[in-house]
Amino acid sequence: MEAMPHLYSAFATGQPEGSLTLTSKQMPAIDVSPPEQFGGPNNEWSPEELLMASLSSCLVLSFRAIANMSKLEWSSIDCESSGTLDKVDRKTKFTSVTSVVKLLVASGESVEKATRLLQKAEQSCFISNSLACDTHLECNVIIAE
Repeated sequence: MEAMPHLYSAFATGQPEGSLTLTSKQMPAIDVSPPEQFGGPNNEWSPEELLMASLSSCLVLSFRAIANMSKLEWSSIDCESSGTLDKVDRKTKFTSVTSVVKLLVASGESVEKATRLLQKAEQSCFISNSLACDTHLECNVIIAE
């Protein structure tokens, strides 16, 4: 890993109507619109969904690294992050986020160890650490048969 600090950037471009286009370095462009609740078309990513996707993917990637270092044998992970957007003091913001993780570990692995590593992943996830709202993690560890 490179020494900190790291710099990341993205570029948004748009017109008075329609989708925005997001780009970053050599990544494929994606179209972004407001969510349906704000009058969007409901068929493109919204900033709100992108934030939840960033959180879910950061948790999973953090877990992957931690599980590898801890020699945990696992075969699959699913993580769904859901956030509540509300008005607080006349500002619209996320007031809470819950991430529900389903982890399948090899037989012979400890549910307690896997849960502890998931919690460690949440504590080290820089997206979660950057949010100014309550975050919650729900762990569902399943041992493969």
